[in-house]
Amino acid sequence: MSLTTPAARAIAFYLPQFHPIPENDEWWGKGFTEWTNVAKAKPMFRGHYQPHIPADLGFYDLRVPETRIAQAEMAREYGIEAFCYYHYWFAGKRLLERPFAEVLESGKPDFPFCLCWANQTWTGIWHGAPERILIEQTYPGYDDHREHFRFLLKAFTDQRYVTVDGKPLFLVFMPSEIPEVEKVTDFWRELSIDAGLNGLYLVGTSYDTNWVPREHGFDASVAVRHPALRQPISWRRPIKRIVRNLEDKMGKPTVYSYKKILPKLLENGVADGIVYPSVIPNWDNTPRSGKNGLVLHDSNPEAFRKHFRMALEKVRNLPHEQKIVFLKSWNEWAEGNHLEPDLRFGKSYLQVLRDEIL
Repeated sequence: MSLTTPAARAIAFYLPQFHPIPENDEWWGKGFTEWTNVAKAKPMFRGHYQPHIPADLGFYDLRVPETRIAQAEMAREYGIEAFCYYHYWFAGKRLLERPFAEVLESGKPDFPFCLCWANQTWTGIWHGAPERILIEQTYPGYDDHREHFRFLLKAFTDQRYVTVDGKPLFLVFMPSEIPEVEKVTDFWRELSIDAGLNGLYLVGTSYDTNWVPREHGFDASVAVRHPALRQPISWRRPIKRIVRNLEDKMGKPTVYSYKKILPKLLENGVADGIVYPSVIPNWDNTPRSGKNGLVLHDSNPEAFRKHFRMALEKVRNLPHEQKIVFLKSWNEWAEGNHLEPDLRFGKSYLQVLRDEIL
C-alpha cells in the first residue's frame, strides 16, 4: 500500500437492508431481505450477467458484528476511507436502523463513517406498483427537524465521523423535496453551533444538472447521472440501446452499454460550486424490477478504471479535505451495484480502486 496521500477521499454508500425487519415481513413476506431478490434473479437476454452471487462475504446478515468488521477491513485494505450509511427517518420513525445503531453503540468497526438521509417515500415502484405507498416521507415542521438533529448529534460527535474542514459531512438524498430547505439547513447549522460543533458540511444529491447547492443551503452536491433516477434534460436524446426498451413486446428491460454511457455518468452540467462525482461499478436492478428494470450492460473492471479515473480528474484541483469521490455503492446487490466481491469478478473492482487511489 502506498505511503503517499491518497488521490482522493473515497466514500462508499452503504445499504443496511440485509437483515429482516417487521415492515418488510409485512410488505414482502416473512424473512425478506435484499438477498431475497438477489437470489431469485435470472438472465433476461443473451449475455445478461445474472444472478450476482457474493463471494468472500457470502449471503451475510448485518445483525452479525463480525460481518460488519469484515466489510470495514476489506474496504480499508482497498483504499476506501469511509462508509456512508443510508439513514431512514420518517417524521421520527426509523427503519433499517439496527446495523448502524450497533456500529455506533459498540464502537466497532473502528472505521470512519457518515450518514445520508435517504428521504424518499417508499413505494412498490420497482415491483411495478408505483401507486402502492409503503411508508410516506413527510416533513411535519421544525420540531421534527430539531428531533432529527438531536438523534444525529450522537453520530456527529463520534470520533469516527467523517468531517470536511472540521465539520461533520451529512448528505441529503432528495434536498428539493424538503419544504423551505434553505431555512432548514440554516436551522440545522444553528443547532450544530449550539451543540459545540463547527457547523455542518451539507451535500445534496442532485440528478438535475442545473441544481446549484449554495442556492439551497448546501455546500456541495453529488452528481447522480444514471438513468435509473429521474432523467435530466441531457438524457432525453436517446443513446443507442442494445435491446429494445421496456415496452418491447418480449418484456425485456431497458439496456444501455456501460462503456458507451461513461461520459454521461459524470456530467456536471452548468451547476455552480462543488459537484462531487459518484462512480458506479455497474447498475442492474432487474433482481428487483424484472422487465421494468434498467441494465448498464457489459461492465468490467477495466471499464470501471476508466470511469474512476475520470472522477479523480474532476476533483484533482480541490483541497484534500474536499477532494471526495463517492462510490455507489459498496453493497447494493439487488441493483447489481456493488464493490463487494462476487463469484464472477472477485476483488477485481476493488483492486482497480486501490491501484488508482493509493
